[in-house]
Amino acid sequence: MSFLKSFSRKALFVSAFALSSSAFAEKAMDLDSLLKTLEAGQSAQTEENRQREAQFRAQESQQVRMLNALTADRNAQLSRSERMETQFEENEIKLGNLSDTLSKRMGSLKELFGVLQQASGDASSKFRTSVVSAQFPNRSDVMDEMAKKMGSTSKLASIEDIEQVWFELQREMTEQGKVSRYTSEVIVDGGSKVSKEVMRIGAFNLIADGKYLNYSAETNTIAELTRQPVARFQQSAGDLQGATSGKVDFALDPTGGSILGLLVQAPNTKEQVEQGGVVGYVILAVGALALLIALERFVSLMIMGAKIKRQLKDKVAKEDNPLGRVMKVKDQYPDVAYDTLELKLSEAILREMPKITRNLTLIKIISVVAPLLGLLGTVTGMINTFQAITLFGTGDPKLMAGGISTALVTTVLGLVVAIPTVFLYTILNTRSRNLLLILQEQSAGIIAERSEKGA
Repeated sequence: MSFLKSFSRKALFVSAFALSSSAFAEKAMDLDSLLKTLEAGQSAQTEENRQREAQFRAQESQQVRMLNALTADRNAQLSRSERMETQFEENEIKLGNLSDTLSKRMGSLKELFGVLQQASGDASSKFRTSVVSAQFPNRSDVMDEMAKKMGSTSKLASIEDIEQVWFELQREMTEQGKVSRYTSEVIVDGGSKVSKEVMRIGAFNLIADGKYLNYSAETNTIAELTRQPVARFQQSAGDLQGATSGKVDFALDPTGGSILGLLVQAPNTKEQVEQGGVVGYVILAVGALALLIALERFVSLMIMGAKIKRQLKDKVAKEDNPLGRVMKVKDQYPDVAYDTLELKLSEAILREMPKITRNLTLIKIISVVAPLLGLLGTVTGMINTFQAITLFGTGDPKLMAGGISTALVTTVLGLVVAIPTVFLYTILNTRSRNLLLILQEQSAGIIAERSEKGA
């Protein structure tokens, strides 16, 4: 209250000062008017102060009522907390007693449920990767739920639960010894799903339309292998799927697809040739050239040999074969001495020799160059391998596989080209020599005949 009075006095003084300043400034108000104005202002200020004091007292009593209510609520909550703590302690004691009673009553059943939990967990992991799950899905989820139930101390297994575990284990063992057919969605090349008749061979393989399938345990889907194994395995799969009775030879994968997955990753002949790089293609081109030349020479010598054989049976010389052209020399020089005739016949044989031995030297050169090209690829591949070792070390064998593959493949290609080329050259050279021997033999006979006539 004293603060309010002091504030009122200061306010009146300030107001009087302001009014007096205004009066002096305007020079229109006298002292009586100023006094009346100050009295009116003082009375108005006093009334305003009374209203403020009354409002404060009303709010003060309201705050006191709110404080009392909150204090009562706090006391009630404290009492409730004490009661709940007491009840929690009592419940803990009861729960401990009930747990002991449950353990005593269960007795040896706890071991049974432990074994059941372990069997369910093992069966779940087995079913998840088994090929049989492609035909009977969601079996692992049932076993997981059973293992989780057995791991809980508040739930007990029923006879139905135990029989379910036994049934799933028995079905797995039974189906592993069966070859069954069923219809399922198969993901084909391109990503689309097609309904096909799938044949399951025990727990080993899945096939459809003569192709091997892959079962994905993560997505529970069946898809065709993007790369099928070699033709003989596909043939056995087609034979098995088309058979209705009897025995059919079939290649089983005892790992359920792991070995098959590695088998299809093995490079085929085309990929092995591609590993040889540029040197490998050069070797193959040279080998193809040698093969074409050898084929042409073989046909030419065979035709030439047939004509020579016919000429041997015919005494009239013909121009369509080397022997006929050599025999023509005798008719062209009927009166020359035998030594001159011998030279003429030798000249005729020498003219026929390039036609008989044509391109044989090229085949021989290719048989020698092919291994050298293979050696070149070997050296190049080893250089790449050592460069990879220098840059990345020997920690990752895949970094060295490219260079080693090039080295070994080019060596193999060189030998593959060189070995048959040597055989071809030997065969063709022998055949050409035989033809030349026939010409020399007949030439010697002609010389002997002329010599006898001259004698």
